[in-house]
Amino acid sequence: MGVWGVALYSGDFAADLRSTIGAVSRLPFTIGRLVDIVCETEPAAANNLDDSDYTTFWLILSDQFAKRGLQSDRVRDTALRIIDEGRDLQSLRALGMPERDLAKRARILGELRARLLGPAVDKRREVLKQPQPFIMDVGDVIVYPTEGGDPFNPYYSPRLIESIRAKHGRAVTFSPDGWSAAVIIARGKAFEFLAWYQTLTPLYALDTLPTLSSLESHGPWRLMMPGTCSKPHFERMRLQKIAQVTLDIGAVTRALGSLRDGTRAAISDISIANQLAVVPAGQTFKDYGRKVLRVSSLAELIATPST
Repeated sequence: MGVWGVALYSGDFAADLRSTIGAVSRLPFTIGRLVDIVCETEPAAANNLDDSDYTTFWLILSDQFAKRGLQSDRVRDTALRIIDEGRDLQSLRALGMPERDLAKRARILGELRARLLGPAVDKRREVLKQPQPFIMDVGDVIVYPTEGGDPFNPYYSPRLIESIRAKHGRAVTFSPDGWSAAVIIARGKAFEFLAWYQTLTPLYALDTLPTLSSLESHGPWRLMMPGTCSKPHFERMRLQKIAQVTLDIGAVTRALGSLRDGTRAAISDISIANQLAVVPAGQTFKDYGRKVLRVSSLAELIATPST
């Protein structure tokens, strides 16, 4: 949380945690299990009293649970203890927040305290009735158009696009100037319900619509972080499956090591769109010191290609 964050949701951590709670609350588990899952996503903030995000974690969790009608004595009592002991204000004062802002924060905490002690919100929780279906398989080869190396932003729903046009008098545009691709290298379901995918993408965009043969010789390829992909996002990014290949798992392990579990991405609903950007053709990749797992060509990882 930033030093000057007076409001409950003024920092990135708080905003991200709100999204996580929204995704977790859809799981058809007991309230106690939901609390455990949220805590597992941020173990330091949830369990370490000295962590800088400890108070924010429990205050946000209690506020979100109260607004969603989710009743947990553990969550409520922990938040009340933080407020009544002045732990949150002490933490912010240590970070340098001026007394005027601390007074504002105290009023916000007082309002939260009143909500937590007030009547519970009578709100029906909408939960997933069945696990999210997979829309892509391991070995799927996907192609999509890019503009400046980026795919279309799938968060621009038709309704949002129309709202922007009506309110601001401008259109949401997407003018493709290249192509890219992705190979689904792993997939899974967090808690057997929330689907996630992990991809390999080429480092650089291509000038023309790729084919499997052109992709096998195009490189290098890099391993991306896991992400989610709903059917609407799949369609908005113009993703197209052009082939299905059999991956050589031994070659994948030797080249890339153990693949990352996508549970965190799934419960935070981090879209795969964030992992599909590539370097535009003709530009140079700058890694800024980051470790990037790469393979020189897709052909290294394919056991038996098939269309």
